[in-house]
Amino acid sequence: MMTQEANRLLLAEAQDLRRSLTKRTAKDIISDKIAALIASGVLNIDDELPSERELATALDVSRETVRGAIQILAARGVVEVSQGARTRVVSTDLSGFHVGVAQHAVINSYDLETVHATRLLIERQVVSDAAENISNEALLRLRNSLRAQAECADDPVQFLICDREFHVTIYRACGNPLLADLVTDLYTYMMDYRRRVMSRSGAIAKSYQEHVAIVEALERHDRDAVLAAFGHHLDRIYVTTRSILAASGKATAKTSGEDPDSEDAV
Repeated sequence: MMTQEANRLLLAEAQDLRRSLTKRTAKDIISDKIAALIASGVLNIDDELPSERELATALDVSRETVRGAIQILAARGVVEVSQGARTRVVSTDLSGFHVGVAQHAVINSYDLETVHATRLLIERQVVSDAAENISNEALLRLRNSLRAQAECADDPVQFLICDREFHVTIYRACGNPLLADLVTDLYTYMMDYRRRVMSRSGAIAKSYQEHVAIVEALERHDRDAVLAAFGHHLDRIYVTTRSILAASGKATAKTSGEDPDSEDAV
């Protein structure tokens, strides 16, 4: 049985933890999100960040918040801010940032079949719960995200920034933060290849239309429709990733009749 002193110490630790969490500002959270984009491979070394306005639109925050987040990243040597030029990524040393449960390299060490099966298992549960629990605020963020996606139809990197925020908003709506973190990590699988896919003609438009179908189902809180829309989306990610891995010699498609140069969206 725990003593009163032990209980007092645990309570004090919990209060300290709550205080540390409440000290995190909006710019801290956005700096973590930008760091996660770097950790996952959406942004690579020497990539230029989108403008403050574009990032603010993609992440649904103010330009001032984005500016503060970039200053945090610059102070830690992750990005370089130059007068008259776009901010660019100069380091992948993201120690001290909250970028996920698992390291990106760990996720990429698994084969595609394993990741796809795991993602199907976890993500179906996550989006099913999100269909029931999603708030009006989260739905508004998703509608804002769709508008942001429509504005970057010719910019694969900016679209992927919007895409990640779109997916994470849905994952968070499930109400289970650990499951949300796990499926967010799985989402980052082979992101460098998905960047290549999004550069193909029509890929962004197809992905955008799938996102519209997902949001419409979520707005109806229609669990079956959400599962169907996400299932279609995940299957396309799987087929596309498998085809591009096969084309690069890193994997072999298990089924025949699939075009390695397919323009399926991610």
